[in-house]
Amino acid sequence: MTFRAPVRDLAFALSSVGHDALIARAYPDLDTGTVAAVLEAAGAFATDVLAPLNRKGDTEGARYENGKVTAAPGFADAYKAFVDGGWNSLSADPDFGGQGLSKAMELAVFEMVHAANMAFGLCPMLTQGAIEALAMHGTERQKRLVLPKLVSGEWTGAMCLTEPQAGSDLAALTAMAKPDGAGGYQLSGQKIFITWGDHDAADNICHLIIARTPDAPPGVKGISLFLASKFQVKDDGSLGPRNDFRPASIEHKLGIHGSPTCVMLYEGAQAELVGELGQGLPHMFIMMNAARLQVGVQGVAIAERAFQQALAFAQERKQGRTTWDADGTIYGHPDVRRMLILMKAKTEAARAICLTTGVLADIARLADSEEERAAARARQELLTPIAKAWSTDIGVEVASLGVQVHGGMGFIEETGAAQHYRDARIAPIYEGTNGIQAIDLVGRKVAMEDGRVMGGLCAELALTAESLTEIPELALVGRRLAAGVAALERATEWLLANRGAPSLAAATPYLKLAGDVIGGAMLGRQALAAAGSDDPWLKGKAALARVYAGQVLAQAGGLADGLMDGADDLEATPAAALAS
Repeated sequence: MTFRAPVRDLAFALSSVGHDALIARAYPDLDTGTVAAVLEAAGAFATDVLAPLNRKGDTEGARYENGKVTAAPGFADAYKAFVDGGWNSLSADPDFGGQGLSKAMELAVFEMVHAANMAFGLCPMLTQGAIEALAMHGTERQKRLVLPKLVSGEWTGAMCLTEPQAGSDLAALTAMAKPDGAGGYQLSGQKIFITWGDHDAADNICHLIIARTPDAPPGVKGISLFLASKFQVKDDGSLGPRNDFRPASIEHKLGIHGSPTCVMLYEGAQAELVGELGQGLPHMFIMMNAARLQVGVQGVAIAERAFQQALAFAQERKQGRTTWDADGTIYGHPDVRRMLILMKAKTEAARAICLTTGVLADIARLADSEEERAAARARQELLTPIAKAWSTDIGVEVASLGVQVHGGMGFIEETGAAQHYRDARIAPIYEGTNGIQAIDLVGRKVAMEDGRVMGGLCAELALTAESLTEIPELALVGRRLAAGVAALERATEWLLANRGAPSLAAATPYLKLAGDVIGGAMLGRQALAAAGSDDPWLKGKAALARVYAGQVLAQAGGLADGLMDGADDLEATPAAALAS
């Protein structure tokens, strides 16, 4: 189960999505050489330190004993090395100890971390969301005492939303925060599915928790955001007594065994308000949106890991008489090669979508004009649910294909292919299920500015298709991309004209269509960037784009027609019609 961080792939992908232009205009102290050096160092850390712990994290996992959680073997030492290397602070504000690098660079580094060890990567991933939430909505005290510790990684962050009766429906939560008479709150209640909610890898754990106050109105308007730390933080920044919350247990899960998923009990825990009363959900969405993009990157990462292992296996395994010359290995079987090329193409397409979203986040913050910032923010908001949902679906699909390439050996745990499939399966579920992402896309994002944001994106995709048709070896890609864009435009017009139940019923296939088409355009742009090169690796970009066009883009028209035709049947089918 060897792993090599995809440094060259990431550097090329960053360049292809406009990162070079971004740093030239907004990061004067950053250049492509520095980017390459950061990626190389991060890749070495991921390959040499994190990847070797992945299997042990799966087989032994985190442990819960005597009311305490212990990280999986080797994870605490690896986390210390992660912090000492400065990997936790890449894009954070220098005012709070961050390095001020681009969001896209952070995403690229975290892809390598997640690919090497997804269970480990969840810990610093959630800390990044806590950093963003406190940077935007924290009090002066929180920014002075807590935020720098989160930025450095000395303390970790946890996001605490879910309760037994309140999963995706956060309006149903019952956790209560009562004023303590001294400006703080006493927090009581139970939270479940709290990732890295307790562990022994850092000195303190800062929980961002949504709860109600006694006089809060019902529903989401009565939710506020609070900060409670495992050890209370004194006014001088030193740690005080243990706070009154604890893990009751950790979950036994299908995958990510090295990540402790905790049931947390809050028993009058000391807490501070973050932001404004009644604005807990909007404030928490800062953290949730950061996590959603990072989870999309997880999908890319697990796809990369599964692909690497499947390719290595295919180049070693000899079985049957092969059609093409590949030293007698199963890489010479056409269908095996088809699966591997499709795995690679979909992984690169998802990577480009996620990194594009990261570049847009930087432009939305740093562009000179408000008009450009607003346009980038709108495009970022449009792409975020696609980056999260489409990329994590790709992660599951590619990991499943990885098992298939291994054949029967893939179904045996010892080969490791099954672990990637098990680990990948959570990503379409947490941080907002992919169905919720699809509803958000069609219900809010596509409707922005009466569809003009999606319309502008489609116009850019059409220009990419036009450029592809001008190069003979890419002309077929251009024609199929053009047809895919036309299908996406047709489906978008239908959605805007059929809002409500019909569009919600079509939400998931629409998101898939959007991801398929945008992903095809991303691969097309990479092929354009590589055109004319004699480098076999760069020439391979055209092959990836062509295979993707034939295997994925060619189906776009049927997908568009199907989503428009099927809504009535969904509504008209009662559960009784499905029962055995």
